[in-house]
Amino acid sequence: MAEPVRAFRPRPPEPLPTPVPYDPELVPGLAVFLNLVERIPLRADTIDANRAHFRTITPPLAEQLAGRDVVCEERIVPGPEDAPDVEVTIIRPAGVRDDGGPEDALRPAVLGIHGGGYVLGTRSFGTGELIDLAERTGAIGVAVEYRLAPETRAPGAAEDCYAALVWMARHAEELRIDPERIVVTGSSAGGGLAAAVALMARDRGEVRLAGQLLGSPMIDDRNGTVSAWQYDGIGAWDRNNNDTGWDAALGEDRGGDGVGAYQAPARAVRLSGLAPAFLEVGSAEIFRDETIAYAEGIWAAGGEAELHVWSGGYHGFTGFSPDAEVSRAANAARDSWWRRILAR
Repeated sequence: MAEPVRAFRPRPPEPLPTPVPYDPELVPGLAVFLNLVERIPLRADTIDANRAHFRTITPPLAEQLAGRDVVCEERIVPGPEDAPDVEVTIIRPAGVRDDGGPEDALRPAVLGIHGGGYVLGTRSFGTGELIDLAERTGAIGVAVEYRLAPETRAPGAAEDCYAALVWMARHAEELRIDPERIVVTGSSAGGGLAAAVALMARDRGEVRLAGQLLGSPMIDDRNGTVSAWQYDGIGAWDRNNNDTGWDAALGEDRGGDGVGAYQAPARAVRLSGLAPAFLEVGSAEIFRDETIAYAEGIWAAGGEAELHVWSGGYHGFTGFSPDAEVSRAANAARDSWWRRILAR
């Protein structure tokens, strides 16, 4: 593993801001989250231990697929120039052929990017959403295995994800994908990478994205917003974990003027011309303020963004507190966007 670097620390405000309280209905789920996911504090010297722990709590793909009305296929696709090839998992609704059968109309497609702070996880960590979408909307999903930090610095992971997107577009007919209805999605670090991929797609002109879904996206390496300081040592994915992830992703470049938009999308100076965006975040989590600022930047540039800030929501609350009223509302809003964006 590359040597992690403690390169940058913002100065804390005085006094530290008071955290936003959690929705009481979410508190039991937060306790489960902390016990399951945050058991080992994420620091430079615990990345390997956290990776091993993540492998134990990520359901195998076969288990995720059991009883579901989908089929899957593993492939290896060309990676970025001068970089390794990229592994992907393709999730199709059952009955959809990949040989161009006449009964199979072209379908929308979703590139799914898993979270994990840029340092943790595998593509199986993000396939659940693609399985759900395949069943509910008929979309074809592609989960991408990107290189992790600190072994690969940013924007290496984003380039891997972009390579998978280009492969999807170039093989659209074979995959039975409608090339005009490709969406990129991700949460946390996956949301940050989805934002980077959307920026790359706009700038390089090879793929026209139909949309981008950014769930609590990890997009600002400076880690100095009010919400970042409100959750310093508190809650799910706190400011210290965030420091670890960004140190690993950027090394000594972190916090400097040379950090680019493909490395940390909050650094983008131009947010015009992007695919329509859906952004969601809890009010009681570290990524609240950078998510709001990114949506405001898209609006200021005349772009299309739908922003939801869920009162009292912690990082990942819909997954660990699915029956709470605010989680049901968040899921309904997200499902509404999926129906609208995939129907265009």
